[in-house]
Amino acid sequence: MSDNEHENPISENPENQSDDSLHDIPNEEIPHINLPEELPQGDETSIDPIAETSSENTTEIAPVSESGEQTRRKKNIWREWGEALIFAFIGVLILKLLVFEPFAIPSDSMDNTLLAGDYIVVNKLAYGARIPQTPLSLPFSHQRLWGTTPAYLDWISIPYTRLPGYDDIERGDILVFNFPAEDIMPLEGHPQSFPVDHRTHFIKRCMALPGDTLVIADREVLVNGRIQAFPPAALFSYIIKIDSLNRESIRFDSLGMVRESRQGRFWLFGLPLLPEQVDSLRRLKYVISVEPELARAGTQDPQVFPHDENFVWNLDNFGPLYVPKKGATIPISADSLSLWQRIIVEYEHHVIQTQGDSVFIDGKLATTYTFAMNYYFVMGDNRNLSMDSRYWGFVPEDHIVGRASFVLFSYDKKAGHVRWDRCFSSIE
Repeated sequence: MSDNEHENPISENPENQSDDSLHDIPNEEIPHINLPEELPQGDETSIDPIAETSSENTTEIAPVSESGEQTRRKKNIWREWGEALIFAFIGVLILKLLVFEPFAIPSDSMDNTLLAGDYIVVNKLAYGARIPQTPLSLPFSHQRLWGTTPAYLDWISIPYTRLPGYDDIERGDILVFNFPAEDIMPLEGHPQSFPVDHRTHFIKRCMALPGDTLVIADREVLVNGRIQAFPPAALFSYIIKIDSLNRESIRFDSLGMVRESRQGRFWLFGLPLLPEQVDSLRRLKYVISVEPELARAGTQDPQVFPHDENFVWNLDNFGPLYVPKKGATIPISADSLSLWQRIIVEYEHHVIQTQGDSVFIDGKLATTYTFAMNYYFVMGDNRNLSMDSRYWGFVPEDHIVGRASFVLFSYDKKAGHVRWDRCFSSIE
């Protein structure tokens, strides 16, 4: 916007403007108007309007000074910048809420697909943008401003609403979502409860969709009876066995997180590996064996969902487990309640009571339950070092943020350099 657009038209050429106005006055002498010295009583309203205007209401227009022009110009420039910043802020906020949002990868749970230090862009349009459920929130903040001061007010809560998207969630998609179990499995400190859209962001791969039945058998994932291919960069834990005499001959630090222990004259190293890395290690003369670190079928891990001795499951042998679908009805009993209780109480907000073998939902005896939302089963690509659905169960649809689209930037904090080969790379 130019300076001339903001200047008063009178100040552009005062001389020319006064000349133009003089052209409308004939070159004749204006006759003198004689007024009586005193007006008769009661004739106040008969004053000649021309005379009144000429004596009292005539306004003299002074030319605009140069200093006045500069003052107004400065004010206009500051106003322009202020308006531009406000519009830019609103535009970025709309893009962040409804179109895409950048996230940083903090952990190794998705190695080697995504690395710690990757900065990714999440597409919110694909599945439809979720309308903020806590509208009284400070923009560009998440849970807290500082200390224990929250970045939001929960005075107003909007029911879950999602705009139409152009795609559906599919098996194998990499999802960003709000961690649904933060109130029972805190990432640090004591358990905390946040509104859904202010819970910690997680990223995992979708393994099973609503209505699917999932089984894990010796690491193999089967969905509806069909084996699912491992992700291209999936990692599994292996135990590497070497003779103690050759302990210093091999360094495993560059391969990732290493656990080591001694067993007699042997050293055992546990670490996540790719299939090609396993083949390479087995060919080394110092290596005695490389075996998968598997939890045996029939042994229960108490940390694994549903944390119930009736379900003897572990990370490598899990299920069968039905993934709830909106509108689907399942039988429910005291024996199976641990599978569905969190969904019914925490995500769909009902009250459960049990009396012996009987289950009461909202005070009524229940033998079946119909789900009100869709749910998903997710896993990390670093299968033995990922906190995922095998630990805490299902991801409700109202927790889904979007789909990981591409790596915007990547920085290796350990090595202290940028991973240029990963910048602007797609995510598979």
